[in-house]
Amino acid sequence: MITNTEVWLRGPVEGVPPLLQPVAHALLQAREDVERMMPTVPAEALWSRPHGAASAGFHLLHLAGALDRLFTYARGEILSDVQKMALKAEGVDHSDLAGPALVSRVTAAIDAALTQLRTTDVSTLTEERRVGRTAMPSTIIGLLFHAAEHTTRHVGQFITTIKIRESLYRFID
Repeated sequence: MITNTEVWLRGPVEGVPPLLQPVAHALLQAREDVERMMPTVPAEALWSRPHGAASAGFHLLHLAGALDRLFTYARGEILSDVQKMALKAEGVDHSDLAGPALVSRVTAAIDAALTQLRTTDVSTLTEERRVGRTAMPSTIIGLLFHAAEHTTRHVGQFITTIKIRESLYRFID
């Protein structure tokens, strides 16, 4: 359901603990923003790089992968070989991935994250977790909140990249 009211003003997300509602709200808002914008995006715009910036498609592909990786760390797990290969693939243009396929990846990553939020024991939120090859210290709550802000940041970059590209083409025409 997409409405004009931002997700955080619609009330609690069912099944998500109160302390994790901001994470759920941010992820759901991100999903709606992508779903709202994508039908207006021409396929050729997804992988173009206006002025050398990262492509709009990259931002969606990366946010889905990063969300999966951050929630993996929050579970106390290390990345699988599949996740590591996906990370490497994020830096490459994927002209074979059209808008609907990217939206599906974003939606699947957000749905998986929401499922994990619903089963997260809030008494564990301050437990330490290690991140990356260098095992940098974080906490479960730190990872979950970073995942939310990272997702919203890349949705904003996706939207901005599309708008910049549109304005460039209007200027040229």
